[in-house]
Amino acid sequence: MDSPSASSLFAIAAVLVFIAGLYGIIASRNLIRTLICVEMLAKAVTLFIITAGYFSNRIALAQTLAITVIIIEVAVTAVAVAVVLALFRHEKSIDATIVRNLKG
Repeated sequence: MDSPSASSLFAIAAVLVFIAGLYGIIASRNLIRTLICVEMLAKAVTLFIITAGYFSNRIALAQTLAITVIIIEVAVTAVAVAVVLALFRHEKSIDATIVRNLKG
């Protein structure tokens, strides 16, 4: 991974995964698929942070930020899965259009 072209490939891969995750969020009505796409976005951000740290020779800082992103991602995912599970138990569906019909 010493050559700049390998690092550039990681940056390109991060952008492609981010675009795929963003498309999945926009195109999907299934809440589980949307959560998976949010995870793809988070993984793309983590990969981009590591790649940026490699480019700027601040690998330790990039690793610290990546671990922080992963910890926050796990907490957000756990809450989101709990909300989707509660919605499924209440409505017997995981369609995102049902969320609009809920009243607080």
